[in-house]
Amino acid sequence: MSSYARPSIDTPVFRAADGQVIEYGNRWGGSPPEDAYSVETHPERFAPVHAVAEALIVHLRDTYDVAVEEGEEMAADLLHPAFHDVVRAVRIRPDDPACASLTLVFTAYPGVYMHAGLLNDFHYPVCGCDACDSNWQGEADRLERQVLAIAAGHYRETIERRELDPWVGYSFTFTDGARSGGSREQGISLELLNAAESILQKAPEGWPAWARSASAS
Repeated sequence: MSSYARPSIDTPVFRAADGQVIEYGNRWGGSPPEDAYSVETHPERFAPVHAVAEALIVHLRDTYDVAVEEGEEMAADLLHPAFHDVVRAVRIRPDDPACASLTLVFTAYPGVYMHAGLLNDFHYPVCGCDACDSNWQGEADRLERQVLAIAAGHYRETIERRELDPWVGYSFTFTDGARSGGSREQGISLELLNAAESILQKAPEGWPAWARSASAS
């Protein structure tokens, strides 16, 4: 049975102006300084997330019955355009149309966007400012957990109709507990919303697990 393993990655080292190594993810003992919110130092630290996304694509292709389509035009799957230039986009679509597909979009930032299912996009990193202090390892952890949860059938999308904009929710079920979230989705077309609602009503417990390929069973 095929199993995913993160590729070996040499962690890049970055230094501050005084020559001290910057320990991203562990910079602030308390609240970050106010001026850190407007600065993005060394966004290139997220480059290893590209390698992790590539490894996930290979794993999904080799493990499940899926079609893999590549081309920058696949980035149109995102509900909202990427903030940075797209350098690569890969759509992974299960052969079973009842399952959620996902699209991974690589940006020049460098970072990765994921469109999952019908109505949700996820960003890795969500924010790369110095105040947020995220590192590539944490973003890779989140990307791996969410991608593998989708393939395992542990991903659910919901729509809550409201007076103004609809609330689009999601949940992932991990071994250490569920994680959920959502947003008031502005600008989504009524046509897309109605079509998604019709599909999601058929799977109230969440998207089904992807079928494994015969070679991976």
